[in-house]
Amino acid sequence: MAARKQSLYRPRGLIDVLDLPLIGRLLKARRGRLVLQIPLLLIAALLLIDGFTGPQSAARNLATITPWVHYRGLVVLVLLLAGNLFCMGCPFMLPRTLAKRLSLRGRRFPRALRNKWVAIAGLFFIFLLYEWLDLWASPWLTAWVIIGYFAASFVLEAVFTESAFCKYVCPLGTFNFVYSTASPTQISVKDPQICQSCVGKECVNGSYTPEPVIRVDQIAGGQTKEVRHGPEGTLGCGTLLFAPQIKSNLECTLCLDCVRACPHDNIGLMVRSPGRELLQPEAWPQRWDVSFLVILLVAMGLTNAFGMVPPVYALQQWLADTFGLNSELLILLIIFALTGVLLPVSITLLAGTLSRRLTRTGHKYSLRATIAAFAPAFVPVGLGIWIAHYTFHLLIGFWTIVPVFQEFLGLQGDWVRFNAAPNMDLISAVQLVGLIGGLLWSLMIAQRAAMRLYRRDAVPGLLPWALTLIGVVLLAVWIFGLPMEMRGSTLFS
Repeated sequence: MAARKQSLYRPRGLIDVLDLPLIGRLLKARRGRLVLQIPLLLIAALLLIDGFTGPQSAARNLATITPWVHYRGLVVLVLLLAGNLFCMGCPFMLPRTLAKRLSLRGRRFPRALRNKWVAIAGLFFIFLLYEWLDLWASPWLTAWVIIGYFAASFVLEAVFTESAFCKYVCPLGTFNFVYSTASPTQISVKDPQICQSCVGKECVNGSYTPEPVIRVDQIAGGQTKEVRHGPEGTLGCGTLLFAPQIKSNLECTLCLDCVRACPHDNIGLMVRSPGRELLQPEAWPQRWDVSFLVILLVAMGLTNAFGMVPPVYALQQWLADTFGLNSELLILLIIFALTGVLLPVSITLLAGTLSRRLTRTGHKYSLRATIAAFAPAFVPVGLGIWIAHYTFHLLIGFWTIVPVFQEFLGLQGDWVRFNAAPNMDLISAVQLVGLIGGLLWSLMIAQRAAMRLYRRDAVPGLLPWALTLIGVVLLAVWIFGLPMEMRGSTLFS
């Protein structure tokens, strides 16, 4: 019987994180998500208190130090090493159950907006406003951003039956979605046959009902299972993912509601080879919005870093003098639109066109399909750029949170001990490893895509994309080699 159960429920070679003795039990518990959400909610409360009442100095306030230095640096590392744990612990989703009970049942997010264009626009404007309003330097504004996130997430959850905020709107979640595709974990089912015979599809529909309901299901292998729904049940997948069809982390918040709702214990958090889906074409939809989301995030990473080095100020002055512009917002909008959208879109379309012409496959693959095939190759190089940028700030100001927290508690901040200058050679080495590692990983994925599409003509088909990826990294090396503002740190100020 034990051997039969093992063959039914555990595919060979997969390791389920939820089988681990302590962490698995915590995460699978009905309120297991609170293990991460409550600490992050308390941190958010501290940021709001210090942001509104504390010193309005970026380097001496929790509201600026924590999100703009520590959160960003840790999130890219966690995404690479473990997966989308920050969406799992998102405190903005704590009121979700209450919001769902207030929601107008049956109403979905508008069809025209069920894509990534809103998220792309959100990312663009959050980076633009970050630079224009100096969000990194304003605890007060950062606190209002946090309040805005709580309000937007609750309103959208209350109005729409799906988690529209997470799936279509949230810039932080969208960033996490893209780079969690490189992570070593993924939601997966243990036995697809059980899912085929499942009646309620609770992983997506949930097991919550206002009144208790009991039914008996017959599942694979001739077994029967008593299934209970009721007020203590679990909401289904907020982003409407059907567990047996999940091939990518691209829209998975890792909330584990599908795991808790499944009456057959047939869903797990599986360990996989990092970035496995980047090599699987069926895991990526051939859509313009998804392809450009991945590619534009790379460009926005370069633009965001470029906004912190001396040449950007020379460019702003040139634009002001040449075109008679006296609006900082307009100047920044031009720079961000050009470097973060127009140039990368043009280069992408050119690379796709050249790839089709060099391989004479224009009749076989559309430009959209060609770009979609190579878009996953931009995930590792983009992650490398963000790691190089965010770990720079994290390592520069890692210990400064100690004296900031001491002062928040009304104590004397020990700045002498916890604000020592870091080893810049070590930081540069970390940045270089992130960039070169991302480039090599990206070139490997692009080479696999070229082999799959063009076979004997793989080399000419790969050439435009390889040159684009190499050019991106060379530009990143140049930017990170320039003196960069030590935002969020009192070092050198």
